[in-house]
Formats: sequence, structure tokens, C-alpha cells
Amino acid sequence: MRVLMLTTFDLDEYVYAALRAGAGGFLLKDTPPGDLPAAIRVVASGEAPLAPTVTRRLIVGFSRLPEPARPVARELGGITGRERDVLALIARGLSNAEIAGHLTLSLATVKTHVGRLLGKLGARDRAQLVIVAYETGLVAAARPPR
Repeated sequence: MRVLMLTTFDLDEYVYAALRAGAGGFLLKDTPPGDLPAAIRVVASGEAPLAPTVTRRLIVGFSRLPEPARPVARELGGITGRERDVLALIARGLSNAEIAGHLTLSLATVKTHVGRLLGKLGARDRAQLVIVAYETGLVAAARPPR
């Protein structure tokens, strides 16, 4: 089952709790009504729509985390170099089609890589793949200027 969280509460703790509980996306009730059916389809296909304000705060939050204590190689040792490339692009927010274009791969090949990443990393959806990519240090959020 895939879940899209829709709430009036734009609070970080709600976002984190929903994502930890397995929600595939998080939108606020001020999302335009026409965008909701598309968001439902996106979650059903395994993508992870997030409200723009939520996305920005997640990135800022990750950028403030200390460097991971565990080496990347140990955490991601079971994935191939190409899967690592795909995971990094997923973490940057690219769609399957965009990844295919960026890496000069077919859409079917990208979908295969995504499926293998989900299985190898024990992730339920793309949102969890993004978390793994950041937690292992494969990608790092840009530090905001101070």
C-alpha cells in the first residue's frame, strides 16, 4: 500500500513521522485541488511528491546533520556503480525519465535499477532511497550561506 499524507499542519515533526511510517509523499491542504489526483498517481507509481516548503526544510535539515560516522562503502557495498549513479540522481530529485536522459539509458533500464535499489537497500519507495543516499553520505545537501 502507498500512502500520501495530506495535512493542514506544516510541521517538521509531522513530515518526519509520516516518512518514517512509510508515507510516500507529504502535501499540505493548500495544494491546488487539480494537483491532488496527479500526486496520488505519482505516489502509486513509487515516486515521492513533497510540498515545496517541506522539500526545502528537509534539504536544510539534512545539510545541518553531522557527517555520517559510517563509511559509504560499507553501507552501499552491495550496489553496482551504475546503481550508485542512479541513487545519487534519485536523491537529487530527478524522475526516471530525467535519469534516463542524464545517464543515456532507456527508461526500462532505469526502472530496473530503481527496483534493484529498492530491494538491495530494503527501501519501500523513492523517499526512503533519498534518505539512504543522504544518511550514507553518497550525496550531501548544499550548505546554505551563513
